[in-house]
Amino acid sequence: MDIFTAVHADTGSNARTGILRLPHGPVSTPVFMPVGTAATVKAIETASLADIGFEIALSNTYHLYLRPGMDVIAAAGGLHRFMNWKRNILTDSGGFQVFSLAPMRKIHENGVEFRSHIDGSKHFFSAEDAVSIQAALGSDIQMQLDVCTAWGVSRTEAEEALRITDRWLVSAREAWLAQTERGYPGFLFPIVQGNFFPDLRRKSAETASASGLPGIAIGGLSVGEEEAVFLDFLASTASLLPREKPRYVMGIGTPEYILAAIGEGIDMFDCVLPTRAARNGLVFSSRGAFNIKRAVHRLETGPLDENCLCKVCREYSRAYLRHLFKNGEILFSMLATYHNLFFLHRLVRGAREAIAENRFLSYRKEFLETYHGGENHP
Repeated sequence: MDIFTAVHADTGSNARTGILRLPHGPVSTPVFMPVGTAATVKAIETASLADIGFEIALSNTYHLYLRPGMDVIAAAGGLHRFMNWKRNILTDSGGFQVFSLAPMRKIHENGVEFRSHIDGSKHFFSAEDAVSIQAALGSDIQMQLDVCTAWGVSRTEAEEALRITDRWLVSAREAWLAQTERGYPGFLFPIVQGNFFPDLRRKSAETASASGLPGIAIGGLSVGEEEAVFLDFLASTASLLPREKPRYVMGIGTPEYILAAIGEGIDMFDCVLPTRAARNGLVFSSRGAFNIKRAVHRLETGPLDENCLCKVCREYSRAYLRHLFKNGEILFSMLATYHNLFFLHRLVRGAREAIAENRFLSYRKEFLETYHGGENHP
């Protein structure tokens, strides 16, 4: 079940380039995936995502199941047609969303019972349900249902969460194989959990690797831990995973974390951060992220980033964008979102080029020195 080809390994780090072969076309890795939780990446059209160059985007099983509902998406002919996105889609199983609803959910041996955040109605997801829903969506990559635990939980709680996650993996794999026999072309990834206990992480990585599934995701990171802890467990977990499988770290979106992940041989990552930050006035630039609402930008006729070639930086000034933001204009969210996603796509594309030339470490060093030392960095 080989969907990944490693193209080039950087000689100075664990970074690598590769190609993912998915039902809606190949994906060059490393790759940042924009998050379209409810069948839309907020404040940007799918045509603009394609224009930037994205080959894969995310959506979320939990949210789509609740609203608009599977009958609506089925009537549209699947999620790709529903959201007018002709490229690949990865869907999260909903495990993290259920985790975030702790007061409203109850975990059982065979699934999770939860209340809708929309209307309080009761629902139940089994591992098999999560697979069948994602197959009905037409996901190119789907994730197993898992139990995510927060930073600081006890070992006992972490062990129990991992035991259930492993149990659900067996059920999910069987359900996915049954779906493939019916013609479903998408792929299932297991998720490594284990909280911040090295032996549990190792056990989970071994279980995920032994599943024979076509890729592996690393979950349960960036859940409240300090940066040093994140980096330590990112590196140690990545080192446990087979090189022939694509590796996906869930939920990271800062330039620092993205570059750290690439340096550890991670192929895929996603986060709502760049789009959420954009809507709140925080924009990325090569000289540091900054908030557009600051008065210093009121008379600034230059672009958001003098080194950026996106259409926003070519056509609009900081002063104009600040004006839009201060007046609550929808156009600001659209333009800032485009720019932030363009910025991260360009960052990752530059990393791919650097890896191909065996200079990833110098690329990362130079980028971060400018980013942290620039005039915009706090």
